[in-house]
Amino acid sequence: MSETADVVIIGSGIVGSSVAYHLAEQGCTNVLVVEREAHQGKGSTGKSMGGVRAQFSTPVNIQMSRYSIDFFSRFDEVVGYPADYRAHGYLFCATNEQQFQYLKTNRERQLALGVQNVELVSPSDIAQFVPQLRTDDIIGGTFCQTDGFVDPHSVMMGFMLKAREHGVRLWLDTAVTGIETDPAHTGTADTGTAGVPPASRTKDVLRPESAGGTPAVPVFAGSMTRRITGVMTSRGFVSTPIVVNAAGAWAAQVARLAGAELPVEPLRRQLVPTEPFDGLPKRFPMVIDMSTGFHFRREGKGILLAWNDPEETPGFKTDFDPSFVEKILTRAADRVPRLAEAEVNPRRAWAGLYEMTPDHHAIIGAAPDVKGLYFVNGFSGHGVMHSPASGRMTADLILHGRSNLIDASPLGVERFTTGALIEETALL
Repeated sequence: MSETADVVIIGSGIVGSSVAYHLAEQGCTNVLVVEREAHQGKGSTGKSMGGVRAQFSTPVNIQMSRYSIDFFSRFDEVVGYPADYRAHGYLFCATNEQQFQYLKTNRERQLALGVQNVELVSPSDIAQFVPQLRTDDIIGGTFCQTDGFVDPHSVMMGFMLKAREHGVRLWLDTAVTGIETDPAHTGTADTGTAGVPPASRTKDVLRPESAGGTPAVPVFAGSMTRRITGVMTSRGFVSTPIVVNAAGAWAAQVARLAGAELPVEPLRRQLVPTEPFDGLPKRFPMVIDMSTGFHFRREGKGILLAWNDPEETPGFKTDFDPSFVEKILTRAADRVPRLAEAEVNPRRAWAGLYEMTPDHHAIIGAAPDVKGLYFVNGFSGHGVMHSPASGRMTADLILHGRSNLIDASPLGVERFTTGALIEETALL
């Protein structure tokens, strides 16, 4: 007998774990999460800087941040596990009028959407946050005190542990080798149906929503639209009407298993921690130098340095490049001369993958050509901070067909064919 589940989630990182949690909280507990690694958090979650901020430029990202940051502030109470949310703030520093006007415009949008504590700050205000910062070319900035950091691993584990308390199953060390649809698609990916009994391949079955939270899968009479019938894994076949793609940087490959296309590609991001360093305050915000994109914050007794190299090219590159150290230290010392004294051990630095979309916004919603396939992908570096909102929105779409939390329609994958892109410019 094959396994069955109302929903199969592919990927147990922070986003997949959030989807599982929010489904279970709404009563849908016959959920299976499939993870190819032996432990959770081996992908982008475990490599994240853990930043959370409301200072975005587009309404949907601001709304997702507002909900998520409030959720993080109550995470320990609501979920019952720690998130290690630290409201140290984000401080954006503008070095010309164009940058400053950009921050002012974003702030007006943030205020209009309910983020009421974004402040305009002067160069003297900025110097009080980090006296060692060179401010001679800074003309102003913005600061939001509820921006800050969480521990991504703790959040991921909290979501999954609570979901499992409700009955959600987690299969670790299990690869997904195929996604079966009916009618079957003819693609290059192996759908892995060989040897699966025909009786285990569900055919156009209506799964009405019930009080228990069973997802509704509509049947379109006379339609030749393909629909999900199951997932083939290294443990065997799982019959299911709904698959959630939460595979992070590997989302495009997973989508192709169902014959769907997803414009998500991996892009390496590298982080460099210093050795213990007391040349900066013990507590200060995440500081963003808008002239170069260099940003930094305290991490324990040291300083965590970040910069997105514009020469980086897409690909599954997860090894740290030692030559990156000189690049980032040059920018660090230029903005904070004292950082020239900080010691760095390249062996403690690391690299992770952003899952990029063409407009730097997430893809959240149903696949237009495969019924029962849902995407929650392409966060472009914002997966950790938006995990509460994305998990809730995805669960709502599966169970109710819409989300009252935030309108998910602008994030549908269809926007890339209709031209309705929503470019995010506040990228880190």
